[in-house]
Amino acid sequence: MKRIAIDPVTRLEGHGRIEIFLNDEGDVANAYFIVPELRGFEQFCVGRPAEEMPRITDRICGVCPEAHHMASAKALDDLFKVDPPPAAKKLRELLYSAFYVADHTTHFYALAGPDFVMGPDAPPAERNILGVVRKVGLEIGKQVIDARIRNHQVIKLLGGRGVHPVAALPGGWSRPLAPADREGIEAVARQNVDFALFSLKLFEDLVLGNPQYVELILSDTFTHRTYSMGTVDANNRVNFYDGMIRVVDPEGAEFVKYHPREYASHIAEHCETWTYLKFPYLKAIGWKGLVDGKESGVYCATPLSRLNAADGMATPRAQEAYEKFYETLGSTRVNGRYQPVHFRLATHWARLVELLYAAERMLELATDPQITDPQVRAPITATPTEGVGSVEAPRGTLTHHYWTDERGILTRVNLIVGTTNNYAPIAMSVKKAAQGLIQKGTVITEGLLNRIEMGFRAYDPCFGCATHALPGQMPLEVVIRDVHGAEVQRLSQGIG
Repeated sequence: MKRIAIDPVTRLEGHGRIEIFLNDEGDVANAYFIVPELRGFEQFCVGRPAEEMPRITDRICGVCPEAHHMASAKALDDLFKVDPPPAAKKLRELLYSAFYVADHTTHFYALAGPDFVMGPDAPPAERNILGVVRKVGLEIGKQVIDARIRNHQVIKLLGGRGVHPVAALPGGWSRPLAPADREGIEAVARQNVDFALFSLKLFEDLVLGNPQYVELILSDTFTHRTYSMGTVDANNRVNFYDGMIRVVDPEGAEFVKYHPREYASHIAEHCETWTYLKFPYLKAIGWKGLVDGKESGVYCATPLSRLNAADGMATPRAQEAYEKFYETLGSTRVNGRYQPVHFRLATHWARLVELLYAAERMLELATDPQITDPQVRAPITATPTEGVGSVEAPRGTLTHHYWTDERGILTRVNLIVGTTNNYAPIAMSVKKAAQGLIQKGTVITEGLLNRIEMGFRAYDPCFGCATHALPGQMPLEVVIRDVHGAEVQRLSQGIG
């Protein structure tokens, strides 16, 4: 049996590799997406004061620390049984909206964009953000850089730091927003709306205007019919910061809608010995393996799945973009809502619809008179026991669950990270892409392997965040030497 390895995979956060095994006829017998790194955040948080968690867990990753900061703060609200004042909640969501604009911009232009702007078969030296800028022009490149800069300035202003914010506290926020600062954030939000509309038009021109790309998006090679998960508001519209978690089946019917505190009643995790990442699945259906369909407990939590799980967007221009998305991709309305789209490469388009929603929501919050209210924290009086907090990270539903003693010292921590939700779909997408692109006699080229990588790239995975469990033995080797450097003893485990 022949083995093909893509090691490491590119344009993602963290580390991973793809191993493809061909049978004697040259067809793909199996393919694995393997996550070889272990991040033990859950374990080394135990024994620490719970109020330190928003500052500890946002160190998991420098790409989306804001997501962990918010989920952790909400878990502390639940833990200490305190409801933050309205201004505090709005300040949190304001920062989170700026973060979404910056993060979605990064993925579309720097990580996913090169495959479409430069083409999936372009040389690797050109298939990157610099190649994109050269092709689309310096002016567009400047807009992308400016979007990231201005939104990170907002994050620094509100969160106290440009990376790894520190402003969220149990029961609220560290300081109110000054009126002068509010005016500056409003100006940024208006620029963000224009930038999001521009990005959607760019996608329409460069991707939807290219028949080969449309064929690739609609191909069975990159299609999986799974359940879809996302957080929705009281009207079943997409919400990143707060709401109920809704899951719809592959046909779009609501399967379950639950409060984040109830996640353990609906989500379980499966382990395999060949990877350090867990496979979440729907408990009510059960783990049936890496297969899709209504009878499989595999679900997806991405920008695409958030749109699938919702009845629409909560802001007007994003709603228009949402409707265009589904109409263009051939979705029909059943019982007043669009049927899910299962083309995984369409996730890049869904991400831009969310970019517009985040920009519009940021503008709503920046112009809300209550946003500068000085009352931004509620007092804590209850004895802590257990708390759950959840937000929609750009990569999927993020859950923090803490248990403490009566002093607020952590006794147990559980995290289900956005990318963790998607591990089963990612593995399935990689395998299906490999099987669709490699048959007997296929010449293996770098461009072909990049197309297989596109199977996971649509999910914008972050494995630095996601790997927290140890299902098997961690490869480890310890060499003991004397003062002269001579080897005294060698100890190892999990190394063949």
